[in-house]
Amino acid sequence: MCETCGCDGEDAARLTTLTAPGDGPGHAAGRIHVHDPVPGHGHGHEDGHVVTLGQKVLARNDDLAGRNRAWLAERGIAALNVMSSPGSGKTTLLERTVADLSRDRPISVIEGDQETLLDARRLAAAGARTVQVNTGAGCHLDAAMVAGALAALAPPDGSTVFVENVGNLVCPALFDLGERARVVLMSVTEGDDKPLKYPHMFRGADVLLLNKTDLLPHVDFDVDACRDAARRLCPGLRVLPVSATRGDGLDAWYDWLDEATAGP
Repeated sequence: MCETCGCDGEDAARLTTLTAPGDGPGHAAGRIHVHDPVPGHGHGHEDGHVVTLGQKVLARNDDLAGRNRAWLAERGIAALNVMSSPGSGKTTLLERTVADLSRDRPISVIEGDQETLLDARRLAAAGARTVQVNTGAGCHLDAAMVAGALAALAPPDGSTVFVENVGNLVCPALFDLGERARVVLMSVTEGDDKPLKYPHMFRGADVLLLNKTDLLPHVDFDVDACRDAARRLCPGLRVLPVSATRGDGLDAWYDWLDEATAGP
């Protein structure tokens, strides 16, 4: 048991690569490649020492995240860590984003879930080469998992990689993956008090997407209160209302993406 977040660090991650339709020579549409568990995964329960385990976990993770960041920077690849609670619409947003933008820029996805290939199949069908990381009992992705996924994914230089983290507003906020920016998504069906309840997640955000705005007439959600609470934690935070299903606000999201992924 990992003392940092309580997940079972002994349950190794599993990687599965799904190619997008027509993805490169020799890749049949939807072909699946299953990889061995990520080397070095786990939270370092070594020699029975548990007193400083949480510090060891995060220190080891931060070191590897720095290596991921350097590897990505050398290749001009922009990696974005997309986080939310379950059901906020991360996969739908990325599905729409891949379908709309992948003609103009190469986009790949690292998909994090405890089990199944359901979301990875959707993203591959939308046009993104995708690696599924199944974390088993783990409640978040870490830098080791992302390092293994990047090796399997082999994103082209100058491309964009979305990392769809495991649905959770707590643990993913603790783990640097080597990303360039953090995208936090929440839906208007969740309640406008989420930034107050989960401050660490929102404090580290580079942009906050308020999804499912098409449902605002039917739910009790105060957009201004949510925006104000998030900006008290992260002054100047970009807050973008969107509807991933209807397409509302996506132009602003795409403009932000252009800014976030430009340059080295």
